[in-house]
Amino acid sequence: MSNLVKSKSSHRRLKRQLLIVMLVIFTWSVAIGWLLGFATSAHGANPATPVGTVDVVPAQYQLGQQLYLENCSSCHIALPPAVFPTQTWKNLLEDSQHYGAQIQPLGKFQNLLVSRYLFTFSRVQLQEESTPYRLKDSRYFRALHPGVQFPNPVNMGSCVSCHIGAEKYDFRSLKPEWE
Repeated sequence: MSNLVKSKSSHRRLKRQLLIVMLVIFTWSVAIGWLLGFATSAHGANPATPVGTVDVVPAQYQLGQQLYLENCSSCHIALPPAVFPTQTWKNLLEDSQHYGAQIQPLGKFQNLLVSRYLFTFSRVQLQEESTPYRLKDSRYFRALHPGVQFPNPVNMGSCVSCHIGAEKYDFRSLKPEWE
């Protein structure tokens, strides 16, 4: 009889331990899920404002992007880096003669930040491809705009005709007929 009582009490103890372990696992899972949800929303993983550029820019490139926009969009619409290959951006950053106009070169540190941003988000150039300096010559530009009939000549001012936010570096916002 004492064996029966012992087995019942050990069986109850085992059930209680199993229930405690399950509660601990459940509580741990809920806590981790809550913390992950809080952490991702607190650090901007889910931005409240829409991203206007094609690529989301990680924090280490944001200053380079900001310097690029400040320096380039003061005279014309700043193009997304993906429009030209890396070699085009490299040549443009090294040359003070910018499409026939004399420009003030960036300082060494600014040039480093801007080039890191542009080179990271630009595309590779094919070996047999010549380096494009105009939108109409860029295969990337054409690939990003399949089936679009462009005015002749294509220029950066043409961007605004479809991309209503292009002057604010927002190439995702399109006119209703292109949505």
